[in-house]
Amino acid sequence: MMKKIRYEVEYVAVKSLLAIINLIPYKLALLTGDAIGFLGFSVFGIRRKVTLANLKNSFGDKYTEREYRKLGLRAYRNIARSMVEYGLFPSLKKRGLEKFLSLKGQENLQAIRDRGKGAVMITGHFGSWELMGALIASEGWPIDYLVGEQHNLKVNALMNSHRTMFGIGLIELGVAARGVFKAVKNGRMVCMLSDQDAGSDGVIVQFLGRPASTPKGPAAFSLKTGAPLACGFIIREGLKQTIIIEPPIEIEPSGDKDEDIKKLTQAYTTTLEKYVRQYPDHWFWPHRRWKSTA
Repeated sequence: MMKKIRYEVEYVAVKSLLAIINLIPYKLALLTGDAIGFLGFSVFGIRRKVTLANLKNSFGDKYTEREYRKLGLRAYRNIARSMVEYGLFPSLKKRGLEKFLSLKGQENLQAIRDRGKGAVMITGHFGSWELMGALIASEGWPIDYLVGEQHNLKVNALMNSHRTMFGIGLIELGVAARGVFKAVKNGRMVCMLSDQDAGSDGVIVQFLGRPASTPKGPAAFSLKTGAPLACGFIIREGLKQTIIIEPPIEIEPSGDKDEDIKKLTQAYTTTLEKYVRQYPDHWFWPHRRWKSTA
């Protein structure tokens, strides 16, 4: 009974917050995100130690202690801005995404479509990744996201309604294998966030100079179905953002399934690393990415 009441309170709170932020100007909403990020990093210190340790282990003596703290704060502000933008989907849809977003790499999307085998689209918890899928879908490219289910089913339905309003399809993690195979068979792109620790089920590849357990699924699906695998990222530049779609990644098959999965996983992880190094404040540093290999 108490859980039901708590879930109802959570739902009302989330719905009310979303309604409020959709009434205020976009710039003010982003400033709200900045404030949330400041509170999370500088005041409450939520996973601040993990963030700073990850940054220092990845960049060594490239930055001073003060610069690391500034970078950590910028990363938290970007995370909070991305959360706010997810909540802003209804107002962004009314205003038109093209006012805020541009797409670079249309020719790579077209090359993927021309193959007629669907695609595996890799991104990470990098920038406003939900917004990336929204623009791709709104421009007529068929795309699905793998999504987990929230314990609070009413909040889960509310959050998913934001994704689907732009035409993004949803594949629940519980039926991921069947859903991905069906999607690529129908010529759809399946977007997977493949930058978190995969524990004992992952394949070990190098990421930011250290071994990291990484999900096998994206590479395995691509190799099994013949669907091309490509990476996409969204870059924030002030109030504007640019989505970059990389060319499909090609590897020479060795005939060894496990070796090919590792090779393809390393290839897309290297691409992710390139963007993280170039835009370090865009990535989700609070995650214990190297927990399984530390």
